[in-house]
Amino acid sequence: MFFTQAQAEAIADALGETTIGLTGSEIGHLFRLCGMSDPAAQATKRHRLLAAFAASQNTRGDRTAVLAFVRHSMKPERWLRDPARYEPLRANLNRALAFAGLACDAAGALAAVEQVQTIAQAERRAEDLRADMMRRGVHPDVVRCCRPELLADDYFHAVLEAVKSVADKLRTRTGLLDDGAALVDRALGGEPPMLVLLHLCAAGLVGYKPWHDETATSTPGTAKSVFQRPAVHRRGDPMGGAMVPDVPDQLP
Repeated sequence: MFFTQAQAEAIADALGETTIGLTGSEIGHLFRLCGMSDPAAQATKRHRLLAAFAASQNTRGDRTAVLAFVRHSMKPERWLRDPARYEPLRANLNRALAFAGLACDAAGALAAVEQVQTIAQAERRAEDLRADMMRRGVHPDVVRCCRPELLADDYFHAVLEAVKSVADKLRTRTGLLDDGAALVDRALGGEPPMLVLLHLCAAGLVGYKPWHDETATSTPGTAKSVFQRPAVHRRGDPMGGAMVPDVPDQLP
């Protein structure tokens, strides 16, 4: 079995992406590890990978070495020094692999999946998720993030965009230009804060600043720490009153 020209190009484009893709030295090391030739060593990363993939398939008569290259390149332990690149790279790679009926999981293993043929398939998947979210009463900002291009691979990017939308809403409501922990600190800190998310009437919430914890080092981490409110994990008012709505519902 072979990868088609288009499939091989897509995989090479994903793995050779300029900012998050494999470096030149990493590519060379993986070629040697997989016993692959490097016929275009001086070319750009994308063209270098594509040339090697084509040469391997033509010489061996199958895609075995190319699959081995993908598996080795996506072993999570290879990314311990730069883990921030791993998930974005895996997402790009999975968009390419989907058209070959393959997917790379979080452990770096390849598995067979239903082959994607058209963008319409991603559209239907997005619509199915959006309808389910509407039934559950999910905040509109989250629903807007369920675009087909975000869901062609999996829901990771939709969730990430939804989390980022919270920071955008904070900036819109306060006029601040900060990001991450600094944005949350300035918007929700102070006496009184610029923006109030909850009615601070419960004894367990007065003076409590959930964004002041070690997870508040990035936008997703900040959002996580803001939304994790120990005093209201029961989803009821600690004083025995009405149910406390989720935080995003406080930002219409």
